[in-house]
Parts: sequence; C-alpha cells; structure tokens
Amino acid sequence: MLGSLSDTIWFSWYVIFPLMACSIISIAIILERIISLRVSRVIKPSLARAIHELGYGGKTTLVEQESIEEDTALSRLVRACLMYTSWPKDENADAVQAYARREIVRLERGLVFLEVVTGLGPLLGLMGTILGLIKIFGAAGDVADLSAQGSHIAAGIAEAMYCTVAGLFVAIPALIAHSLFSRHIEALTIDLETLCSELLGKLYTQAEGRE
Repeated sequence: MLGSLSDTIWFSWYVIFPLMACSIISIAIILERIISLRVSRVIKPSLARAIHELGYGGKTTLVEQESIEEDTALSRLVRACLMYTSWPKDENADAVQAYARREIVRLERGLVFLEVVTGLGPLLGLMGTILGLIKIFGAAGDVADLSAQGSHIAAGIAEAMYCTVAGLFVAIPALIAHSLFSRHIEALTIDLETLCSELLGKLYTQAEGRE
C-alpha cells in the first residue's frame, strides 16, 4: 500500500512533458527571433543611408539599387514605394501601409506562441500540482501507519509542487522575451515608418520639381 502512494508521484510527468515541449519550442523561437530581429536584418544600413542622402529632386538610382540587392523589410517597403510612384501620394502611402502591416506580421512571427506559453505554463503547473495532491491524499487513506502516512504525504506534496515550479520556469523566460521583442518591434516599426515617410516626401517633391 505504501508503494501505491509513491506511484502517484509519476502522474507529474504527464504535465512535465508538455511543459518541456513548450520550453524547447520557446527557446527555438527566442533564438530565431534574436537572429531575425537584428536591426541590420530589418533595416539595411546602406539603404537607410541612401534614403537620407537622397536630395529633393534627385535621382533614385542608388535607392533602387540598394533595395534590390538585399531582401529586408525596409527593402520590400522601398520597392513598394517606388512601384506606385505613378499613383497620387495619398494612394501610394495607403498601399505602402498595407505592405507595412504584412511586414509587421512577419516581425511578430512566433510571438503569439510565447504569449500563450506565458499563460499556459503556470496553468499547466498548477493543474499538475492539484491533480497530484488529489491522488496523494486519495492514496493516503490506504496507509495504516500514521507516521509513514505523514512522511509519504509530505514527500508527495513536495514532488507535486515541482509542477508549479516547472510551469513558472517555462513561463518567465517566455514573458521576458515576449516583452523585449514587442518593444524592439515597436522601435523597428517606428524607424520603418519614418524612413518610408521620408522617401515618399522626397519622391513626390521630385515629381513636382519635374513638372
């Protein structure tokens, strides 16, 4: 009967395994986002410099060349700006804004899973702890020796609490990463918007200058 109480400890692995899977996927997403969200991977420095150096009424040859050479978020938005220069400025800006929303979705790829893990981790851990306590106290009635019963219950509770701790260990890094990535993406979005607005302003000033 003592063995039956000890066997209830193994229920925790039914919760630990999903938490381990969440942890592994979260780590993979975090590493991938660290690489993909580097400023140089989103905003090509040479292209940003070409936009800054483009004069009002100047030729866009360098900007076009830089936007074609590398596939970054800024490059794709710049190509969209140049593609619709025959449209009125407001319509061009609306088209670029639609492209920008798609780029933001790309930047935020994987963050939804981190957000889910932030809430799911503690809940899985708590569920494992509660189920463990139910089984432990349910099996405690089969133990006749009160001293043995108390020691086994204490050991079982300690084991069950590991589920809660494991859930927090999974959720805390996901929460930190999600918060940092969200702020970083917000900053990148502002930079992209500023550069596109600057380019649009110079493109249409240039067009007016030719008339």
